[in-house]
Amino acid sequence: MRYKYTKYIPDDLEGIDLEQLLSKLSDMLLSSGFENPYEPDPSARGHTRQQLQDAILDALLNGTLLSEDQLERLLGEPADGDSASGLEQLLDKLIDRMGQQGYLAPQPEQGPLNGSGEGRDIPPVTFEVTDKGIDFLGYRALRDLLGSLGRSSAGRHDTRDLATGIDAGGAAKPYEFGDTMNLDPSATLLSAIGRHGLPAPGQGLDVDYQDLHVAQGEYQSSCATVVMLDCSHSMILYGEDRFTPAKRVALALANLIRHQYPGDALNAVLFHDSAEEVPIQHLARVRVGPYYTNTREGLRLARRILERQRKDMRQIVMITDGKPSALTRPDGQIYRNAFGLDPYIVSETFAEVAACRKAGIMINTFMLARDQELMAFVRRVAQICHGKAYFTTPMTLGQYVLTDYMDKKTRTVH
Repeated sequence: MRYKYTKYIPDDLEGIDLEQLLSKLSDMLLSSGFENPYEPDPSARGHTRQQLQDAILDALLNGTLLSEDQLERLLGEPADGDSASGLEQLLDKLIDRMGQQGYLAPQPEQGPLNGSGEGRDIPPVTFEVTDKGIDFLGYRALRDLLGSLGRSSAGRHDTRDLATGIDAGGAAKPYEFGDTMNLDPSATLLSAIGRHGLPAPGQGLDVDYQDLHVAQGEYQSSCATVVMLDCSHSMILYGEDRFTPAKRVALALANLIRHQYPGDALNAVLFHDSAEEVPIQHLARVRVGPYYTNTREGLRLARRILERQRKDMRQIVMITDGKPSALTRPDGQIYRNAFGLDPYIVSETFAEVAACRKAGIMINTFMLARDQELMAFVRRVAQICHGKAYFTTPMTLGQYVLTDYMDKKTRTVH
């Protein structure tokens, strides 16, 4: 067998971590319409190849993905008379590589074709983040948020109650009908010896029903959570994108529940003029629109979802930046008033908060604004349902949400 040796030419893709690159592209992949707040296009899907190239180029130039030597070589003149520079070829390779590994998927636009037969225009191809990519972005968001919080131990929501589970954490107790048959051998044998004494050599020990003891473990409760996201137009106005960080927090919370609290449940509700439930896996693709804020309808939908959950704890995590400015009338018509706190809208919203309290549902509100009237409104919501009110920013939102959620695993809950 003959071997032919040639000079090794390193691939420009070597040394580029695609997962790190994908993390740097998260703001674009999870965008919520902040780029054009006055004319948001809810039907816009995916990103063009040019948009991806621009975002990747910005990540390469402003990050540590490439060495200075690689950047100097790629920013040079095209080699061998090629029409595209080495950097342009690298950008195309990176896009293709992310598609091959399942992070991006090409989606042809559904626009009409101009003309018929030959010579007609071919619709451009856009790239949409896949479920695998969304799951990875949620994992990285969770890792970054937990890193800012410090070390956190995994576990479920502990209470002061005891149960006959698999993990022994308490003293043994006599077996009762319905207990998990997690026998404590030592306590069972000691009970039998205490009643009958030690058996003679070669004879067995009589163990009766009353001798059976089972090990007790800490009773770990389960929690059902509905994340209510305000997607009204104000979430991307005033020079700040507030909806994209909210989506990132929801994805991180979903990743946390799936891996550390598998017995918990998480649902997502968007509220605007009305409200609708959105699957968690579709949340990253949701955009805001020119809508009002129908807080009561969002709470009503969240309450209906939680009432179907048979969990020990049921809670609503509401993330908003504005006042309630819309209401759904009994006939289905939507009443809107964006000027101040409308007494009619506020009173109906408080009535729905009271209904949540009656159903045993806690509401924790994370307010992204500091208006005095809105702060008073949020505090009143917390008082009615015995929940909490947090006044935060998009930068610290994730820390507050995850800290509040994980705090329940060490707090006594009844």
